[in-house]
Amino acid sequence: MRIVKSVCLLLVLAMGLNVAGCVTEPIEGEDDYGIEGDLEPGEPLGKADSAGIKGPRVNNDTRATQVWDARNKWEETDTEAARAAGLAWPADSGLNWDEKFAAWIQSMERQAGNDTYYETFTLTTPWGKTLPAPKLECAELAIFLRVTFAAWYKLPFYMEARDSKGTRVYFGHFGARTKTSRYKKTPLYGQWYKDYSNYSAEQLSQAWPRDEKLRGRGLYGGGDEMDFIEPGARAGAYFDEIHLNKRAGHFLRLILSYFGSMHLASSRNTFNLKPSALDTGDILLERWQRNGIGHTLVVKQVTPIENGMYDAHLVSSSMPRRQPKWEDGFASKRYFTDPRTGGEGESYDGEPYAKLGGGLKRFRVTKNIGGYWTNTWMNADEADWISDTDYEALAKRPSEFDTILGEISPEQQRESLLALIEDARNHLRQYPASCAARTKREDAFRELYEVTSEHFGMTTAQADEAYRTLEDYVFAELEYTQSKTCCWNKTTGAMYEIIMDYNSSLLADSCQAPVVFKCSGGGYETFAQFAAETDRSHLWKPWTEDESCSQRDVTDDTTKATDATPWCQLGAGQ
Repeated sequence: MRIVKSVCLLLVLAMGLNVAGCVTEPIEGEDDYGIEGDLEPGEPLGKADSAGIKGPRVNNDTRATQVWDARNKWEETDTEAARAAGLAWPADSGLNWDEKFAAWIQSMERQAGNDTYYETFTLTTPWGKTLPAPKLECAELAIFLRVTFAAWYKLPFYMEARDSKGTRVYFGHFGARTKTSRYKKTPLYGQWYKDYSNYSAEQLSQAWPRDEKLRGRGLYGGGDEMDFIEPGARAGAYFDEIHLNKRAGHFLRLILSYFGSMHLASSRNTFNLKPSALDTGDILLERWQRNGIGHTLVVKQVTPIENGMYDAHLVSSSMPRRQPKWEDGFASKRYFTDPRTGGEGESYDGEPYAKLGGGLKRFRVTKNIGGYWTNTWMNADEADWISDTDYEALAKRPSEFDTILGEISPEQQRESLLALIEDARNHLRQYPASCAARTKREDAFRELYEVTSEHFGMTTAQADEAYRTLEDYVFAELEYTQSKTCCWNKTTGAMYEIIMDYNSSLLADSCQAPVVFKCSGGGYETFAQFAAETDRSHLWKPWTEDESCSQRDVTDDTTKATDATPWCQLGAGQ
């Protein structure tokens, strides 16, 4: 059956692996895990949110479901494995594995995206391979990075949720399990898939071992095409390229389908972090609603600058799937200081942002405590934790980031804001229904008005005259929770051209107010009819519910109020 998960800008339906009984390979075509309903994060448990809550027993027999052997410990610094040189650290570094994870994230370099207008990063592996970062959704990126590192270095890991029957489930190095047994009909990784981790350097120099089943598989919902691997490659081929342990590649397909942003917001899997403890590999969550989508960003780079301040850069994937976009320090600071990252103020539904689970998070580390796998924190991190219910401290974090993250000149601010606006336009040119891109553009315009007024003496109308284009009015900002367009992720560049051509036709003789691309009268008939009149009906796609959509039955989308000067009052609109 299909299972819906919350993702960043993210909600995906669960795909299936080929599942059967206890055999060496799964039967082709099986895709039912026996899971009914969503996997929900559940409420925090116990002291310090959910720190120290027991998971499965360490001595459970997990050989059939096991993905990798968790032989190392996150806190180790002096074992043979911990003392070895690695991806971003020298021999005898003295770093624990959590610090090494941060060092790896920091070390991966910028590169041009593949067929994108923005820059991404180069992923590095322990075997000297470098690949462009994969196309994923935003929460998928954060989970992918953590799972991959844990699998490479044989570190314990799990994420926890609760199914529709109230059963606690754990997806981790031991497979997908309850506290005592295999969960439903999830894969028997230890029996079905191979692990080539014991290959020697000489063997690897001859040929990288391939799992053709894994290479032929993608992530449910598509959009994970990665032709830079090989023609027709999808996520499975990417995972096959970076994992000698093919079980880890198959496991990634499972966990990325069932776990998303709401599970990252859960204190069972992450904990709230003080701004002063910011480090690479941490997660920044935007939450503007309790259930449904949000946005997940990964802290990619943290660099000390003058006066005890920092320059921090974020990367994020999105929905539909894309390579992670590398944000500069100015754009990143806007995310850190946004109220939707757990700050002051309320959502549209009247809930305080601080209660929605947003803000700076760090993955919990899995330890053997008293014979139970337990998600907790590194000892040094306890002083940097903020309770889920300390709403006052949580709400202060965006303003604290405003003081510790660096400033740039007014000229640089203006150029960065214009770049953000153009970035949002570029996204809309590919996915014209994107409400997140519309909001991102208008947020940048609101800041641009302040910068141009304070430093360049421009009125709002003068700024609009200089920087607004017709498409900003056609793709006006919509109220997310009251607009069904916001749930539609599979619009296309061809549809963008139809929408813009229709609006341009209205201006042929005299200026008219642009017709906003949104649901009107229950649908999108104006644009669909124009597509037919211009022989492009085959390019117009019907609305689809591509994510959980409580507003699916609205007749008319709600356009947000704006300070933008009406189009026909601008010189460009005359």
